[in-house]
Amino acid sequence: MLHLPVLIADLGLILAAAGVTTLLFKKIKQPLVLGYILAGLLVGPHVQFLPTVTDNESITIWAEIGVIFLLFNLGLEFSFKKLVKVGGSSSITAIVEVVFMLLIGFAAGKLMGWSTMDSIFLGGILSVSSTTIIIRAFEELGVKHKKFAGLVFGVLIVEDLVAILLLVLLSTLAVSQQFAGVEMLVSILKLSFFLILWFIGGIFLIPTFLKATRKLMNDETMLIVSLALCLLMVLLAVEVGFSAALGAFIMGSILAETTQAERIEHLTKSVKDLFAAIFFVSVGMLIDPKVLIDYAGPIMIITVATVLGKFLSSGFGALLSGQPLKTAVQTGMSLAQIGEFSFIIATLGLSLKVTSEFLYPIAVAVSAITTFTTPYLIKSSEPFYKFLERNLPAKWVAGISRYSTSTAGITTLSDWKVFLKAYTFNIIIHSVILISMVFLSSRVLQPFIEDNLLGGHKGTIISLLVTLMIMMPFLWALSLRKLERKAYSNLWLNKKYTRGPLVALESLRIGLAVFFVGFLIFQFYNTLVSISLALVMIVLVMMIFSRRLQAFYNRLENRFLYNLNAREEQNAQPEILPWDTHLAELTVAPESKLVGLSLVELSIREKFGVNIAMIERGKKRIPTPGRDERLYPYDKILVIGTDDQLAAVQELFAGPQEEVEESNFPKKDMTLQKVIINSKSPVYGFSIRNSGIREMTQGLVVGIERKGERILNPDSNLVFENDDIVWIVGNVKKIPELLKKIG
Repeated sequence: MLHLPVLIADLGLILAAAGVTTLLFKKIKQPLVLGYILAGLLVGPHVQFLPTVTDNESITIWAEIGVIFLLFNLGLEFSFKKLVKVGGSSSITAIVEVVFMLLIGFAAGKLMGWSTMDSIFLGGILSVSSTTIIIRAFEELGVKHKKFAGLVFGVLIVEDLVAILLLVLLSTLAVSQQFAGVEMLVSILKLSFFLILWFIGGIFLIPTFLKATRKLMNDETMLIVSLALCLLMVLLAVEVGFSAALGAFIMGSILAETTQAERIEHLTKSVKDLFAAIFFVSVGMLIDPKVLIDYAGPIMIITVATVLGKFLSSGFGALLSGQPLKTAVQTGMSLAQIGEFSFIIATLGLSLKVTSEFLYPIAVAVSAITTFTTPYLIKSSEPFYKFLERNLPAKWVAGISRYSTSTAGITTLSDWKVFLKAYTFNIIIHSVILISMVFLSSRVLQPFIEDNLLGGHKGTIISLLVTLMIMMPFLWALSLRKLERKAYSNLWLNKKYTRGPLVALESLRIGLAVFFVGFLIFQFYNTLVSISLALVMIVLVMMIFSRRLQAFYNRLENRFLYNLNAREEQNAQPEILPWDTHLAELTVAPESKLVGLSLVELSIREKFGVNIAMIERGKKRIPTPGRDERLYPYDKILVIGTDDQLAAVQELFAGPQEEVEESNFPKKDMTLQKVIINSKSPVYGFSIRNSGIREMTQGLVVGIERKGERILNPDSNLVFENDDIVWIVGNVKKIPELLKKIG
């Protein structure tokens, strides 16, 4: 008798339980994540009346793979450019919320008598909201077009990055078992260094690679290549001391900047869904129902702290960033839950064995409760705002309105701000590149050359020269490249006391370049004379070949910027956001009454106050369309309006939501069948047009075989004769009725 491996049996049990519970949760319109957790609880070791998973170690490995692909998919939705574009409002809101929730979680834990480490991890668990749950709730409630939804999505983007930072900091804290400021600072600097390095390298190399191989990339090869890139970055991240989850997230965010991002996200979705399901089932397996009963009080306290704390902190952050009261209230009530990142942080504490076992099931229980409450909180946010507006002192409401209006003005940048920003970016980016080159040269290139090509002194010289040649364009950009020429000229000519600081900054740039060259040479030689001679030679070479270095560097920079902006240019949208209006994308449904009408006939602007900024039709984009432009099914329309205006016009685009008529049968009911005509047939002697076949079968006569001759697409005036073989494309349920009549 064949023996089935335990892993396969356990996997079958997990997926069977997940399938049943997700069908149930789909039926009752609840998040599938909760269904997976329930499935894990049922097949876990704490429930005895059902078959139980026996090989927990293997399931843990599968769950780790699930975390990797879950974070990879979140990275695909993240994008560093989105982070830059979310603006001050989202960043301020997110930072205020995270800081307050860290403090609230820590304070709640200490007040309940928990250990310091449990309290710190509780703060981390409560600080990040759930992207999955919020997106699902927005889609169900139809509020994605509203202004506050854009702010919420921006906050979630910032929170994703903060969550990654928390994973690194909490790992450092767990290992050291104390709040060591120096170690935490080193971890932050290390994370920042590798984030910049991986982003620059990834954006330069990966889009170029995908473009060069695009003709070879069908769906299968694209899927394999994407997963390979993800796992390679996981290996690299683990190698330098970070978590596998961080590596997956970084590769996802790099691929998110490419023109293939949507395709990769679509292809990897099934893989992510499978392994993420296993991860969430493993989350449920760790829940002990007895712990939930014993800690019912703390669960309720933490749930209340989560909902109230997130509402107040994110609402206050939104107000602080200059948002009106209505947007602040809606944002605060939308973010009042915890989700997938909270599970990952709780799992981290368990895996490092620094948190108590009760913290994990408590986090899951709080997530489940807040998941249920989220749609109701979003739905009640506008009525609650109106309640506050009526009951708050009039001076407070007027003051908030004035503050919001005052912060909405255009901020002008002084020459110093422009200049310092450019110099800071230049120094940080090129310093990261040069430091990485120095370490790669001393730890990879030199050992390789000495082991495989030339040993001894000659190998060292070759390693040094090769590295210096590669570093030269970046040394030139760091020290001699002209930045923000207009601002620099204004400061140099118009300001009497700015020449000193400008000279100091230029000297700093040159000094840093000299330092990096010396740092490189010091990896190979430690004599002062050799370092001094080398520095002099390099400075002379940079000055003599300045133009060639500039030309080469410009080519590198242009390639990087092209890769970075390619996706944005492909999906370019006009940015017109005056006053309280905002952009939203609506799709013309095939059933919509708008189909076939011109913009002048529709009069959407006159009737609803909404402006159409652009029409996207397949690969064609029509910016600021003319009055005679017509709308067609599946056109994507970029419109500008307020929340109320967009809500009113959205129904027009969606079309009537009526019951499906009998004539609208599924595609599978369309079939090709043959009918033999005889003298008793009801259509005998009639032309195709007058036979009524179209009405009886909801179909078309596509061919007739008569006396051995085949007539394709016969004329509608052709008369049916005896023994004609007629081919009809029509409703599979209607054609048999015609056959009965003929028989």
